[in-house]
Amino acid sequence: MANPYEQDLDRNAANYQPLTPLTYLERTAKTYPDHVAIIHGSQRITYREFWRRSLKLASALARHGIGKGDTVTVMLSNTPPMLEAHFGVPMVKAVLHSLNTRLDAAILAFQLDHADSKVLIVDREFSGVVKEALVLAKAKPLIIDYDDPDYAADAPYPKGERIGVLDYEDFVAAGDEAFAWSMPDDEWEAISLNYTSGTTGNPKGVVYHHRGA
Repeated sequence: MANPYEQDLDRNAANYQPLTPLTYLERTAKTYPDHVAIIHGSQRITYREFWRRSLKLASALARHGIGKGDTVTVMLSNTPPMLEAHFGVPMVKAVLHSLNTRLDAAILAFQLDHADSKVLIVDREFSGVVKEALVLAKAKPLIIDYDDPDYAADAPYPKGERIGVLDYEDFVAAGDEAFAWSMPDDEWEAISLNYTSGTTGNPKGVVYHHRGA
């Protein structure tokens, strides 16, 4: 006999939605919009602004054809764009790949190719090694420069040159804060890609899903 608990009790919008970190920021922006979410140097960014900028980043990525299954790579320190990428990238069902800022050009090039990176957001602080990696890599992602206003030009490790075709702030500014972002179709879908150090060979890719994150 058919199990009665499996009849007419399917998932629907009233009783189920995929688990994803995206809803955390959405809820917080609605509940505590004026609370400070991010402190970076002289910058103070509220949850409302954090959510708005994440939406605009997602919109800008979508306008450049980024969507489900595409990899967006970032070479960033713990800066506002890094946080925005953690929400803006999965909002278009793409996968976030964060590069380790301490790796050399050859390993970075391998990861860019293995991940099939479509977009690369790079802080000018790391543009030197990324430029070397791009020479070695077969992947040709869209390069977007981030110029950190709170990182002094005369810091111990001076800013490198701009290597991209777009500026991050200009890229985000072109996005739409009313963007209709997407929940994952399934909580098992990939949200991020990370790599091991590759000390015994090439790095190994590790995938996180929305539920796991």
